[in-house]
Amino acid sequence: MNRFCILKIFPLVVAVSLCVQLDAQEIVTAEKFMERASSVYSGFKDYEAKVQIRSGDSDMSGVLSYRSPAFLRIDFSSPQDQVIVFNGEVLTVYLPAYRAILNQTVSSAGKLGATGFATANGLSLLRRNFAASFVTGPAAVKLDDSSSEMVVKVRLTRRYGSEGFREIILSVDPTSLIIRRMQGTTLSGALVQFDFINVKTNIGIPEMRFTYDSPASANIYNNFLFRDTDQ
Repeated sequence: MNRFCILKIFPLVVAVSLCVQLDAQEIVTAEKFMERASSVYSGFKDYEAKVQIRSGDSDMSGVLSYRSPAFLRIDFSSPQDQVIVFNGEVLTVYLPAYRAILNQTVSSAGKLGATGFATANGLSLLRRNFAASFVTGPAAVKLDDSSSEMVVKVRLTRRYGSEGFREIILSVDPTSLIIRRMQGTTLSGALVQFDFINVKTNIGIPEMRFTYDSPASANIYNNFLFRDTDQ
């Protein structure tokens, strides 16, 4: 996975924190749905899930770990041994094919704002920056044409031009109310898709999981996304 692919998927990587169980009672509108999601996130501690990512012609898969308030890790099985880690301060990407470690220091919340989607405040930002509506109404529909899995689909449409995605669609299991799929459409019309499988919540993931030991043979490149002017 090259640098540009990383730039495309990262705004949704941390948004994968939306994969939590929500209270289905009295949900009438899509806006109300998002409000209840924010409420659930106030007490959400961590989760783990198998994740499948499609970005353009690139297909990736691995295990995702999240811990509140802003810790994220994906250990990829495809590409094998590739890793993305965010410990709340530094984003680290290990690309084994290039023996390269990409580090990005983040000291200003706005610079890597997608990481905030992993919190109750992040969901509040989604509600403020995106307008929510049901794709076909609150009734369950097929996940896609080739699947028998039933989901409720919510469309989030950007309100402001500064957002990197013009639209995000959440596909939610109608029984467990766990988000099964997230699809983001970029300003250029490219689709980035995350599928979440076997989501396990509040399992006590230790903070040490988000400490990455770099391979000694890898070359390190710092501030590969942008230069941190607060340093």
